[in-house]
Amino acid sequence: MPLIVNRLIKFLGVFVKAFSYIFHFIFPKMRFTIPTKSDAIFKSSKETVIPKIIWQTNYTNKVSLPVYLNYLLNRWMSPDFEYNCMNHDVRDAFLKENAPKEIFEAYSKLTDGAAQADLWRLFVLNFYGGVYMDIDGHSVWTLSGIIKPTDKEVFLMTKHNYSNYFIATAPNNKYLQKTMDIILTNIKEKNIEGGVYQLTGPSALNIGIGDANVNHRHNKITCAQGSFTNEYFQYIDKPRGKWIHAKNEELLKD
Repeated sequence: MPLIVNRLIKFLGVFVKAFSYIFHFIFPKMRFTIPTKSDAIFKSSKETVIPKIIWQTNYTNKVSLPVYLNYLLNRWMSPDFEYNCMNHDVRDAFLKENAPKEIFEAYSKLTDGAAQADLWRLFVLNFYGGVYMDIDGHSVWTLSGIIKPTDKEVFLMTKHNYSNYFIATAPNNKYLQKTMDIILTNIKEKNIEGGVYQLTGPSALNIGIGDANVNHRHNKITCAQGSFTNEYFQYIDKPRGKWIHAKNEELLKD
């Protein structure tokens, strides 16, 4: 069933994107606000090891229509989950207040928003636990249906590698901690040759997990990206803001 739902959402997404181009042509300044925090629509009595919290981040909470519809889909799919979306400023303040000094200092050296989000998601998940999804990501089934009550973690598999655009975990995950240590080393040693992907992204996560037998699911039956949105809509107020445009030599502050 999740695979069928995934395909139906992608089909719907074609119409959402087409309509959104027209909408934002007519209303170029219209933006929609994703809340920084909202409570679960209803509380579930079922106890779970992984906290029922969704985490997302974006450079701003004022977003285009398709990004907002993507947010609504996630709320509708998992109404028993609390929701949190930290923009750049809130994310900075959170890490400054809660993260160890070495993590905040490493984070502060990153110049790219996606790289900052890579490190932030690992820390916030290790600190609180919950489910992280990229702002353009959406579950293809209810999170309560995807995550078993006894699951301690659910990593996302795309083809033959783990991705970091969806991670579900209880607090204090040793693989996330190891990945953060790898990222801190990358930042300290200025390992920028592979860009954001290697410096803070999926490459670091895959090294952190290594050959361990972790609980994982394929992305097609778990979480999809870009069904409703694309680079234009996601970065409508920040052209060329996507990590793929970042120059390696400018990824770290001196």
